[in-house]
Amino acid sequence: HPLISPILAAADCLTCKPGWGSNDHDGHGTLMAGVVGYGDLMRCLLSSDQIRINHLLESVKILPNAGGNDPQLWGYISSQAVSLAEINAPERDRIHCMAVVAPDSLDRGRPSSWSGSLDQITSGAEEEEQPKRLFIVSAGNSPMNDNFRNYPTFQFTESVRDPAQAWNVISVGAITELVDIQDPDFNNYHPIAQKGYLSPYTSTSCVWNPEWPLKPEIVLEGGNAVSNQDGTDFSDCADLSLLSTFYRPVERYFDTFSMTSAATSQAANLAAKIQDKYPEYWPETVRGLIVHSAEWTPALKEQLLHGDTKRDRNQMLHKCGYGIPNYDRAIYSANNCLTLIAQSEIQPFSKVKNTIRPSTMHLYELPWPKEVLQNLPIDTEIKMRVTLSYFIEPSPGEYRAKNRYSYASHSLRFCLKTPNEQIDDFKKRVNKAVREEDENFQNESQESNWWFFGEQSRNKGSIHSDIWMGTAQELATSNIIAVIPKGGWWKFRTKMGRWNRKTRYSLIISLYTPEETIDIYTPVINQIKIPVQIPT
Repeated sequence: HPLISPILAAADCLTCKPGWGSNDHDGHGTLMAGVVGYGDLMRCLLSSDQIRINHLLESVKILPNAGGNDPQLWGYISSQAVSLAEINAPERDRIHCMAVVAPDSLDRGRPSSWSGSLDQITSGAEEEEQPKRLFIVSAGNSPMNDNFRNYPTFQFTESVRDPAQAWNVISVGAITELVDIQDPDFNNYHPIAQKGYLSPYTSTSCVWNPEWPLKPEIVLEGGNAVSNQDGTDFSDCADLSLLSTFYRPVERYFDTFSMTSAATSQAANLAAKIQDKYPEYWPETVRGLIVHSAEWTPALKEQLLHGDTKRDRNQMLHKCGYGIPNYDRAIYSANNCLTLIAQSEIQPFSKVKNTIRPSTMHLYELPWPKEVLQNLPIDTEIKMRVTLSYFIEPSPGEYRAKNRYSYASHSLRFCLKTPNEQIDDFKKRVNKAVREEDENFQNESQESNWWFFGEQSRNKGSIHSDIWMGTAQELATSNIIAVIPKGGWWKFRTKMGRWNRKTRYSLIISLYTPEETIDIYTPVINQIKIPVQIPT
């Protein structure tokens, strides 16, 4: 294909079994390649500007030309695909993208052998050098049938598919902006979803047990479907789909592309652009930035947010995650929008008198421009976004399917000093939180009053994101944040010998002021040139 061959070399087309061949036998991989490579291909074709692509593609075939693989081997085959690519070109930094999921939704958030394999792949915990990997997975599709007449209620009962419940991956659902039907064959049809609403094709985690991760974390364009006037016939429509590359270019160059596979391909393109911009960033950081940049649009809130309580927001998280990510928000800081990133390593547990206990916590003094903030009008509202991203190691064996405490090797949490709290009192509160397994510890100081989601919603899985909202004066003295360890099987399964392991994390903090004339960037830059140590 003239658009694919410049970015995908024949030597990088691999297969898990030689008998399958490395060719695309049904078109799905080529559709993904077009979007992963170019992003919005229609925009590229309509533009007269030069299109610069700074990443390459690799392809690993994981499905046979006919039939399917043994479900017991799904995790193994995924692991083999990753190994094949890395052996073929070990010097490359890469992002893994997969839009193949189980045909049913029986797991409902519960870890499986397949999702556990992806968590193991991303954590690299069983490998000597413990390499970390970024993996992007589709949430899976709602089947087009008569239940589409119950949109969007039907989507709320359609569970995210295995292996997208994996803790360490980015799972991608779908929204749609496509509502303009021009095809005369659909004159008497209308789009099922309004502009900016949840795509009819997407799946959600609304029916999951609340202890499992929030999935999908993000949503991107997945196309729309159409219905006739009386709601008895449903169909896809080329006008309401993305454009991508066709796998038989001798017949035609382009084909339509939709559903969560299309959304996942866009997420991989976004991740590649961020990795290219900041090659020193860890996979945990790139993952964190994608989630950190995601927002609920007015259209999504209009459709899905039915109240203003934390419970309402939690329900919306299970429908569309944190919203739609944005490249510019992920990589840029402006005068009135500042982003700070810490990439660090922590040892969650230590041994004291033959007892495994939570170990070190990390404290950060945030370099807020206090004078600037305190000089603002007293009612000036400030927003701060905090995202903590890390990878867990899944528990071996049968422990994989019990609960989140026995599945994850460890957990991390962030905790912010409240405006009127003295630093010594904050340290005592955080130290108490480290010692206790109670997930509700922050309510003691009413810290949750300032958070949009609150700890009950955000402390799921291995990425936690929340939005602090308050006045400039309140933020000026809320300038200490802690990263603390919580329980996991590293602590409880002492015979495994993992209790003294370290784990990496990325802490991302963004500050937003309402006016561009407020310069918070310059005074912060001047402060962070001087490192500050806080004794813990």
